[in-house]
Amino acid sequence: MSLNAAAEYLKTLQDGQKAESEHARRTQQDEVVYHQWATFRVDNELYGIDVMQVKEVLRFSEITPVPGADSSILGIINLRGNVVTVIDTRQMFGLPLAPYDDDTRVIVVEFNEQEVIGLVVDSVDEVINLPHNEVDRAPSVSGDDSTKRFVQGVCYYNNILIILLDLTKMLLSITPLSEEELKGSY
Repeated sequence: MSLNAAAEYLKTLQDGQKAESEHARRTQQDEVVYHQWATFRVDNELYGIDVMQVKEVLRFSEITPVPGADSSILGIINLRGNVVTVIDTRQMFGLPLAPYDDDTRVIVVEFNEQEVIGLVVDSVDEVINLPHNEVDRAPSVSGDDSTKRFVQGVCYYNNILIILLDLTKMLLSITPLSEEELKGSY
C-alpha cells in the first residue's frame, strides 16, 4: 500500500468515526424525553403539575361554601353549568392562610373522567418543558411535612427549584371513597 493510499484510507476511517460520533450525539439528543408542567406559586415556592391535567385557569371569584366539607375544601363554583369543587392549596399543604389578591388564581384540573377540581394558588407562573432525565425523585425528608406525600419529583429550571406534584395523590387524599371502593377495601 502506497503512502498516499494509506493516508486516504486513514482519512476515510476518521471521517467514518466523525459520522458515527455525530450520529451517536444526535441519537442521545433524540432520546431525551421532555414533559410539560404548568407552574404556579404557593407561599413563594414554585410548584408544577402535569399540563395535560389542566383544563383552564380562572381569576379568583366568589366561592360557595359547602358545610361539613374537608377543611382544605373552600367550596364550589359554577363553571358554565358544571359544579367544580375548589380546594385551598395552602390549607392542603399546611401553610398559613393569606389574603386573596389580584394574582390569586383557580387552576381547574381534570381529576378523573367525571370530575374537575379547582386549586386556589397564589399565582400562576408558566408552562415549561423539563427533560425527564433531569427530574430527581422526591427527597425523603423526615418529619411531618404534609406536602411531601404529594411530591413526585424536583427539578431545577433556570436555577429555581420546582417541586413537581402528583395531582392524583393530592386529590385522592381529600376525596371520599365511592361505595365500590369501600366494598373492595374490606
